[in-house]
Amino acid sequence: MLIHPWDAPREDAEWQRWLAVHDFGQLVVNGLDGEPPHVQPLHFAYDGERGEAVTHLARPNPIWPALLARPEVVLSVVDDYVYVPGPWQADPDVASEHGVPTSFYAAVQLRCRAHVVDDPAEKAELLNRQVGHFQPEGGSAEVAVGEAPFGRLLSGIRGLRLEVTGVRAKFKYAGRRTEEVQDRIAVQLTQRAGPGDVEAREHMLRRRPA
Repeated sequence: MLIHPWDAPREDAEWQRWLAVHDFGQLVVNGLDGEPPHVQPLHFAYDGERGEAVTHLARPNPIWPALLARPEVVLSVVDDYVYVPGPWQADPDVASEHGVPTSFYAAVQLRCRAHVVDDPAEKAELLNRQVGHFQPEGGSAEVAVGEAPFGRLLSGIRGLRLEVTGVRAKFKYAGRRTEEVQDRIAVQLTQRAGPGDVEAREHMLRRRPA
């Protein structure tokens, strides 16, 4: 992923705050010899204090042999994306039809070392952490080994702790454009009001220099 200086996070807290509420991504695992990479969509819970993300997958998932053989993986998350028509981006002294269309998006790629969790008690703890992230209001029984309703299901899954070893993050929102052009884009995003337009506008405006 190419990251220009004007698209880079201002500080680690920027991508960490974003990742805390964007918790669905794709786990990319190198294939075994001669195989293409595995790409597994999944929910996860990121824990910045521990420097890890936790998730789980079904035991029959075909990803396991490749992951065990090559535990260096990437967890990729992309969201808040929109298409930006060329005329919106044209500089004031350029014909609008000569403006260059582009994409706006936020992306975080976590390079991780995967640790497979098979111990039943550790799996239960991991699952409770995940549910606590997605359901802070509660409402579901805790997972406990040998106890109903979920204890009997533990054998059907394997847990994953993804130890973060590197981060690449990008917020591509007209960071190199003038305020005049950004103002035009902001108006157009507001008027279009399509999926992702509100979030893209907010990213662009908050990332302006103070």
